[in-house]
Amino acid sequence: MISLRYHLVSIAAVFLALALGVVLGSTTVSEPLLAGLSNDKDSLGKRVADLQAERNGLNARLTDADRFSGAVGPLAVRGQLDQRTVVLITTADANPADRDALTQLLRTAGATITGELQLTETLVDPNKADQLRDLVPRVLPAGVQLPTASDPGTLAGGLIGPLVLLNPQNNKPQAGGEESSAALSGLSNGGFVRIGPNLRPAQLAVVLTGGAVAGDAAGDRAATIARFATQLDRAGAGVVLAGRTGSADGTGAVGVVRADTASTSILSTVDNVDSFAGRVVTVLAVREQLEGRSGRYGIAGNAQAPAPQVAPS
Repeated sequence: MISLRYHLVSIAAVFLALALGVVLGSTTVSEPLLAGLSNDKDSLGKRVADLQAERNGLNARLTDADRFSGAVGPLAVRGQLDQRTVVLITTADANPADRDALTQLLRTAGATITGELQLTETLVDPNKADQLRDLVPRVLPAGVQLPTASDPGTLAGGLIGPLVLLNPQNNKPQAGGEESSAALSGLSNGGFVRIGPNLRPAQLAVVLTGGAVAGDAAGDRAATIARFATQLDRAGAGVVLAGRTGSADGTGAVGVVRADTASTSILSTVDNVDSFAGRVVTVLAVREQLEGRSGRYGIAGNAQAPAPQVAPS
């Protein structure tokens, strides 16, 4: 007779055999699996090392190229802007080193810098848009017409353009001296701009900005600068919007301009002004604006070329 004890021993033996089979099977499978994983790790490690070496090599080549641009840049731009005047407009995130280097290169090209106007964070703050809309009509000089668009960038460009740029038809100021000073003072008192010493109108303008805008309402802030620069271009002989690496991204002012064909048809953009090469390209783009042409220049994927083709002066 088969007893209960026999059944229990049999069942225990079955489970013991299963457990032993699992252990032996897993050991047999794990050895080649572990060997394969080890080989993959070695292969990935070599790939990472190769990519790092490639990156270091490319960085070294970029550094050499930028040094070369710094050496030949003054020769490339010399005389391109002889007897021309340029006003510099900077945003709050513009790098002072970029501004100083670009100013020097513009002077080397023969341009006279007529001053600097800085746009503050208040101007691009969406929470201050209604305050700007209220102020602009109240300080508008006689004879200056505002654009129909009511966004803060376009409004600010419509007001500031005639204050800092000469009439492209007759090369004369577009607003009276006292009215122009009053309008700029109103913007300054409202916290929207900071006025550099001895600011006066110029034929051309460079709007100098930083990289991609970060933080709250980044897209709106970038769009304000983009629309400002576009409207500014409509007031004078030419404008170039130049930004640092990253400015051509979706939350960069250059990127916003390049996404709008109406803007790119008149406004030139440069996306690498933080390099020697980018500053040279900015000066050449200013010259190109004088000839009624525009372009998208730099190293970003949405640039049309590294630099404009400008004939020797």
